[in-house]
Amino acid sequence: MSTENTERTEGYGPPPTPVAAVCPGCGATGPSVRTVAETCADPEARRGGLMDRLAKAPGVPSVSDSVMHLLEGLVLAGIGAGLAYSGVQDDKPLYTIGGSVLAVLLFVGTIAVIRGERRERNIVAAGRDRAERLWRPAHFCSSCQSVFYPGGSPWPGPLTPEQFKKYVWTEAGFTKLIDKQLALVELPPRPSAGPGGTAHHA
Repeated sequence: MSTENTERTEGYGPPPTPVAAVCPGCGATGPSVRTVAETCADPEARRGGLMDRLAKAPGVPSVSDSVMHLLEGLVLAGIGAGLAYSGVQDDKPLYTIGGSVLAVLLFVGTIAVIRGERRERNIVAAGRDRAERLWRPAHFCSSCQSVFYPGGSPWPGPLTPEQFKKYVWTEAGFTKLIDKQLALVELPPRPSAGPGGTAHHA
C-alpha cells in the first residue's frame, strides 16, 4: 500500500511554477505587472486616482443614503406645508398657494430621487457578477499604464484604464450609469475573429 501511494505521489511531481504575466504593450513583467485587484488594494492607487479609473462598478447610493434623502425631502416638504398652513391661518393666499406648490414639488421630487437611486442599485446588483468575472483576471502594467488580460481573453491587447473601465461597465450592463466623460472614451478596434476563425466574445 505504501509503495503504491509513494508511486502516485512521485508521479504528480512538484507543482508547476506560475508563469509571470507579460504586458503586451511594453513587454514589462515582474513587480511592474500586478492584477487590477492588487493594484486597487494599494493605498497609492487611491491617492493617485487610479482606483477610480479602474473601478469595477459605478458607485451608487446605499439604502441608508436613500433613507436619509427621504427624511431630508420630507422635512423640506413639511416646511412648505407649514408655510401653506400659516397662509390659511393668517389669510394670506400667496403663502397658501406658494407653500402648497412647494410642498408638492419637494415631495414628488424626493420620491423621484429615491426611485432613481433604487434603479441604480438594481442595475449594479444585476451586473455585479459579470463585472467581477471581467475585472478579476485583468492585470495592470505600471510601466506603460495599461490594462490587459494574460492570454488575450476576453479582450486582446492593452487598454487604457479608462477603456478597461468602459469595457467592463458596458459588458456588465452598467451603460445607463456611465457618465459623459467616460462615454466619450472609445475602445480600440477589436479583431472580429481569433485563430481558426472563432470570434472573440467576452
